[in-house]
Amino acid sequence: MTVASIGAIIRSFVDGVIALNEQREILWHDIKEDIPINISKGMTISSFMECDNKHFINNETFLLDLNGKQLSFDVKVLSTEDTIIFLCLKDLTNETTNLEERLYCLEKIIDSLDEGVMMSNSEGEITLYNEAQEKMEGLISQNIIGKHLWSVYNYNPQYSEHKHTIKTGKPIFSRYRAHSTINGIPKYVNYSTYPIQKDGKTIAVFSLSTNESKLKDRLHQTIEQKRQANVTHQEKVHSKNGTIFTFNDIKGKSLVLLDLIKEAQNVSIHNADTLIVGETGTGKELFAQSMHNHSPRANKPFVAINCAAIPENLLESTLFGTVKGAFTGATDQIGLFEYAQDGTLFLDEINSMPITLQTKLMRVLQERLVRKVGSNDVAPVKCTIISACNEDPEKLIAENKMRIDLFYRIAHTSLYIPPLRERIEDVHFFINYFLDTYQRKLAKSVPILSNSLQKSLLQYSWPGNIRELEHMIENLIIRVPENATAIEVNHLPSYMRGKILVVHSTTSFEESNEIKRPLKKIFKSSEKQLIETTLVQSNWNVSQAAQKLGITRQSLQYHIKKHDLEKPTI
Repeated sequence: MTVASIGAIIRSFVDGVIALNEQREILWHDIKEDIPINISKGMTISSFMECDNKHFINNETFLLDLNGKQLSFDVKVLSTEDTIIFLCLKDLTNETTNLEERLYCLEKIIDSLDEGVMMSNSEGEITLYNEAQEKMEGLISQNIIGKHLWSVYNYNPQYSEHKHTIKTGKPIFSRYRAHSTINGIPKYVNYSTYPIQKDGKTIAVFSLSTNESKLKDRLHQTIEQKRQANVTHQEKVHSKNGTIFTFNDIKGKSLVLLDLIKEAQNVSIHNADTLIVGETGTGKELFAQSMHNHSPRANKPFVAINCAAIPENLLESTLFGTVKGAFTGATDQIGLFEYAQDGTLFLDEINSMPITLQTKLMRVLQERLVRKVGSNDVAPVKCTIISACNEDPEKLIAENKMRIDLFYRIAHTSLYIPPLRERIEDVHFFINYFLDTYQRKLAKSVPILSNSLQKSLLQYSWPGNIRELEHMIENLIIRVPENATAIEVNHLPSYMRGKILVVHSTTSFEESNEIKRPLKKIFKSSEKQLIETTLVQSNWNVSQAAQKLGITRQSLQYHIKKHDLEKPTI
């Protein structure tokens, strides 16, 4: 082949080619017209550019600024009978400008999306936050770009999903949570989180969020209208699907409870695994059944199991199933994951599950595949998982009683049911509600509560929550004499009378409220100021501040969100 034919082939891939002999004389050239190089055959390359031998080593690259153009020269040496040097030109002048323009266009495209986009780097700092995400969460990008996610959303860095994805390199799919609030109202979004990897290393993480509020509201209205239009049919469905409760069965009038019911209804529309946190007696299964019956899965099975009531070896076979011969006495049996089919599996008191079994459960939830004990075959997990926990998950994780990776998988979204002692309005409500209920149930009319007993009941901390209050009222109605003019403290069962009298004798009703319920005492005037002051005094340690205020950590987090309080940045 001739120099010209070889040069022509190379020219099809670059902006220009110059062929030289060993004396650096030009043998042939073909260069784009807009590249300002005035050369001719026979000229030496040094006549228009400074160069020496080191520039003409095979596969070497060097740059040249010429008449406002930035040129790149790739050297290709062809050794045949005569050595030919080909200089392959590329015009780099517009590449920097093109990159800037491309980046600008990409940012505009991202801002025009209906989906929210948020990206953070390997340090957890927010690097991208588009307009759709601003509208969903009520935040302003210029105020949060460059800040750490946990400082913006006020949570422990240990629980950062972006940080977890940076570490594992694995995406997190279909979460439904509220990370921010607008005027005290949580802003829920459905989102997935993905790693960005380069050369095998995760360099950034981004989340795509969708605001499904309109669709959710329409779906919610459709489900609610259908439920109300055919109550008889729904009652039949409940008897068949393993439930007895709906949201209509959740009683109370406190604002925090009404907000929680609305939040649970919103969550139930999505097939998101949910963790319900609440003390014993707050009604966790009541919420779980109601969520199932409010969801598109209402006509599917609801299967419940108390993880604390079954020994570890039996719990594993109960959940996953067994095959004959897996162990002595084992038979072919499907587990609850398969039995629940497309419905809901409710794992109550999941915090009592042994760590070894938590590991196996975590794999099932991650892969959505279940393997029977003693079998190599797997079956798909189609049900939604609702778990319940009667202790603070953060405390359980810190004490190594719950695996953090299991928490991530069971708590795609989470609900916190405040204890009764933090809902004074509901204490009033339930006293009257249970009095009316059990008078009708027991066919017995009783007088009103005395002022002394009412005050005692309102200041009592109710460690057993609603269940304890219900049993106490039932006992009162049974025990009060027919000729009594009022229900007094001495009509209480002895086990309750001792507790009530201890509290009553140590402090007055007003003092008890001041000590045990400081938030309720000043609710109308300076709740926000008290919370903010206590947080500052505790250096924004939420656990310490909650202890000082006499409320739980989750309740304090609720009030922080309600009042839009933010930890000051330094």
